[in-house]
Amino acid sequence: MNPLATPAGRSIRSRQDKYDERRVQLAESALATLGELGYARTSLREIAQNSPFSHGVVHYYFKDKTDLILHCVRYYKARCMTRYDEVVATARTAEELRRGFADKLAETLRTEAPMHRLWYDLRNQSMFDPALREDVAAIDGGLCDMIDRVLTRYAELSGAALRYDRHTAYAMLDGVFLSALLECVIERDALVAGESDAEASARVAPDRLGDKVFDLLPDLVAAL
Repeated sequence: MNPLATPAGRSIRSRQDKYDERRVQLAESALATLGELGYARTSLREIAQNSPFSHGVVHYYFKDKTDLILHCVRYYKARCMTRYDEVVATARTAEELRRGFADKLAETLRTEAPMHRLWYDLRNQSMFDPALREDVAAIDGGLCDMIDRVLTRYAELSGAALRYDRHTAYAMLDGVFLSALLECVIERDALVAGESDAEASARVAPDRLGDKVFDLLPDLVAAL
């Protein structure tokens, strides 16, 4: 007999579901603050002040700041790791996949730059904080798998083979994305400072990323 099929079992399951649901709600609420302030400058109290939840509630569901931040990043990156699966599944030609992937990268930079900035902040912090290291490495591995799925399908549609191993290809695309993210941060600062051409420049930064990725993909495969 399945113990969760009994009323007591269903009650336990219900409590766990509610607990998990509240942790997700807290993560969604905290992400904006974390993306804006970064890892080192954000405390649980500041997260609570910028959310509908009290400091005591936040502390009940997360033992410390690291626990909350890792949950937030796992939650966000889980979505990112499947973001391009639809492009891979629906593309019928290499050019369709190439364009769809480049456009998706540009879109995520345009709409979710603070979240990506938090990810790179945590990845850097993990070099100094052992509490972050295992989770960051697991997330980084998942992102590498995602890029490998895209490139493997692109090579198949191109009638080509991958030119580089999966880690090297991921590092190349990651470097291009990080460079574009830094451009966005600089342009946002210029916009805040009121520089006259900053708004137009900030709008085209994600498009520049899309163009770079579109041009780079053919270099990552080699004709059979």
